Amino acid sequence: MNFSQITPDLFIGPMPTVADYDHLHDLGVRLVLNMRFANKLPAGISHPPIEVLWLRTVDSPFTPIPLKTILKGTERALEVIRDGGKIYSHCAKGRHRSVVMGAAILIAQGQAPEAAMRLIKEKRPVSDPDIFYIKKRIFDFAKHWQASY
Repeated sequence: MNFSQITPDLFIGPMPTVADYDHLHDLGVRLVLNMRFANKLPAGISHPPIEVLWLRTVDSPFTPIPLKTILKGTERALEVIRDGGKIYSHCAKGRHRSVVMGAAILIAQGQAPEAAMRLIKEKRPVSDPDIFYIKKRIFDFAKHWQASY
């Protein structure tokens, strides 16, 4: 499985296969944040051993990820982490949308957006948090989170 452990309770990567769900469960992952527009679950999974929250988004500079979508994923992730579970955030390749969600979780846990982006890039070199439309969404989320929470 081509994923990266960012913190003890956060993993980021590409869409998991059927076999990957068992491995994620063994690692303590209790919530999968699916940031893909299509393919809610891989073929063959009807009841995964872990919760899947489908946050239907597209990877496009013309369609920003809605803040309410990022908030929904972040709030649920924080609940799972507080209960001792781990999170797996994914999009198609684990480079953009999953990175926004991972950074949002880190920001909600108290990290500055720059630090969250730096940590993700360090732990997952294929990620691209600095591409303009992803970076903007991370900073938009941070501003909203700091003003509201």
